[in-house]
Amino acid sequence: MRLLALTYLVTAHLLLWGCALKKTDKPQPEPNTAVLIFSKTSGFHHESIPAGIRAIRALGQAHGFQVDTTTNAQLFTAASLGRYQAVVFLSTTQDVLNEEQQRAFEQYIRGGRGFVGIHAATDTEYDWPWYGQLVGAYFNGHPAVQLATVSVPGNAHPATTGLPARWQRTDEWYNFRNINPNLTVLATLDESTYSGGTNGPDHPVAWYHEFDGGRAFYTAGGHTNESFDEPLFRQHLLGGIQYALGKK
Repeated sequence: MRLLALTYLVTAHLLLWGCALKKTDKPQPEPNTAVLIFSKTSGFHHESIPAGIRAIRALGQAHGFQVDTTTNAQLFTAASLGRYQAVVFLSTTQDVLNEEQQRAFEQYIRGGRGFVGIHAATDTEYDWPWYGQLVGAYFNGHPAVQLATVSVPGNAHPATTGLPARWQRTDEWYNFRNINPNLTVLATLDESTYSGGTNGPDHPVAWYHEFDGGRAFYTAGGHTNESFDEPLFRQHLLGGIQYALGKK
């Protein structure tokens, strides 16, 4: 009987130990580490927005940050934005914030917070020069969705870690205007590998910079649903979000 009781006791301890391990398998969110995805559109609405939301939520679950989503511009107040360390503009288009909301977002960035722009974030707020500088450039047309080669010169930034130097992928490749000269470009498009590029040999496709007290990252990818299922594109997004969050 004593041997049987001892066996039960050891088994119970092993089960409790196993449960404890399962609870700590995933990274635990740091206190108050949260990202807000903003996907309001006043112009073209990308069908890939739900796929982008799912991908970023999955990244948050796997890497320890909370993800909230909204299309409600009324959340752009000091109190509401204060809950987040970074805001993601996921294929927003045209005018999405009024002047009061714009001022709240400017103060948010000046407070040291982060911004991530994905795809049509550059097709947004053309009459708000501060935003144009933050996002880094404005959309200037695009050719048809097609395969192209992205040149990635180095991997010192988390958004390019693990990417090949010649990264072939299919997407809708934006041309840009009003490019902020203070950007650090992470990747460029090789215009000889596809049709319709107009920015020449230094055609930027992903970049980052410190701006007005905060941090901003942008990637032009993400037009297609399939983009957000690509492991390398997800890794690229994760690195950009981690940069915006201030993680080294």
